Amino acid sequence: MGPAHSLSGAAAWLGVGAATAAAGRPMPWPVLVVGALICAGAALAPDLDHKSATISRAFGPISRGLCEIVDKLSYAVYKATKTPADARRSGGHRTLTHTWVWAVLCGAGASGLAIWGGRWAVLAILFIHLVLAVEGLLWRAARVSSDVLVWLLGATSAWILAGILDQPGNGAGWLFTAPGQEYLWLGLPIVLGALVHDIGDALTVSGCPILWPIPVGRKRWYPVGPPAVLRFRAGSWVELKVLMPAFMILGGVGGAAALNVI
Repeated sequence: MGPAHSLSGAAAWLGVGAATAAAGRPMPWPVLVVGALICAGAALAPDLDHKSATISRAFGPISRGLCEIVDKLSYAVYKATKTPADARRSGGHRTLTHTWVWAVLCGAGASGLAIWGGRWAVLAILFIHLVLAVEGLLWRAARVSSDVLVWLLGATSAWILAGILDQPGNGAGWLFTAPGQEYLWLGLPIVLGALVHDIGDALTVSGCPILWPIPVGRKRWYPVGPPAVLRFRAGSWVELKVLMPAFMILGGVGGAAALNVI
């Protein structure tokens, strides 16, 4: 479900921050914070193929219309590439948008947009993912708030955080340091968030075709996952009572390590 996906995305980026600190290349704190928020938002994005998903409702008619397009596109790609061994489907949920190919394309597209579109493109990327992060991480508050308030929070946060990142040494040019490569790194938390979403879905009873178009056995859309006994249903007690607290703890430890607190 959305909250668990967002928490896992934030925890994953904080873990990356801890790893870079251990390697002697610590992230500037704004990159750690903004990357965690982007990753939390991006971890909801693969469900744009489902009309009931958080991302499909987050931006009103725009996201609902985009959801219909993505669902139809995903289903068309599934039908065009499936093998006789792949299951018959009536929609595109958990197909194209739940693959490593989609994750890489989204991340590369965001990085390219940030480079070629300049500040307004960066603000748009931040706004979209911050709104999703609010919807995922603060789901209870977001559900009782109006969409406009959530959008205003996302827009204000995007403006403030972009201003902080633009300050010298704060991370606009993190990792990619050549002139003109500022914000090229924005695609990384987007790729990571999508992949973490897919791994989370792979733990559920339906599995997830992360490896497409690489065939596994006679299937091109093989539902990757652990043995059936280790899988659970989305929204079950395993997700709510075990995984979500674990993501909170891991994220806290990763963030503390990334900031050299521990």
